[in-house]
Amino acid sequence: MFNQLRLYTVDAFETFLAQPENADRAFELVHGELVEKAMPTEEHGLIVANLLAALWIFVKQAGMGRVGAEIRNRLPGDDHNARQPDISYFADSSRPIVERGAVPRLPDLAVEVKSPDDTYRLMREKADFYLANGSRLVWLVYPEKHLVEAHTPAGFDLLGEGDTLTGGAVLPGFALAVQDIVPVYKHPHPPFPAECASWRRGAQSP
Repeated sequence: MFNQLRLYTVDAFETFLAQPENADRAFELVHGELVEKAMPTEEHGLIVANLLAALWIFVKQAGMGRVGAEIRNRLPGDDHNARQPDISYFADSSRPIVERGAVPRLPDLAVEVKSPDDTYRLMREKADFYLANGSRLVWLVYPEKHLVEAHTPAGFDLLGEGDTLTGGAVLPGFALAVQDIVPVYKHPHPPFPAECASWRRGAQSP
């Protein structure tokens, strides 16, 4: 059990993670609060694998940076946040690889795949945090809608099954069809929520 009323620092968070009872659990530190990450579903895992495989092959062949899954990141000077995107890409491959604790910066590209219990507002808040703290590109993947949002500091694009996701200035030359990221594993998806119908480049978070 953990104290949900307590605000944790990064050091206290690392101590909490090191406790034996937390060995098989995943947590993030969000503005001082412990947030347990949901156990990935099969669909979530397949989508992460699809995107990570394509990114790893591209990065390896292009000799550009490094990419990995479930890497914990934090900002020096921010003692109350340690975030763990589903996928992180770092353009600087000369930085020593972190062997214990969090990478002391946020990734150039952060990818989050929506879990069944995540809200659309929470997904947008994650993107806003990454971009406000050094990330240059954020991809939000919505499995049940077969959609991807590509966020940059200038705004975002909403991509559907007939569209292609590109790496922009962060990963120039990278391209992957949305249908190859989020295959149709089940029957046709329901319509997107009405409050999200106006999402376009530069739209504000709901």
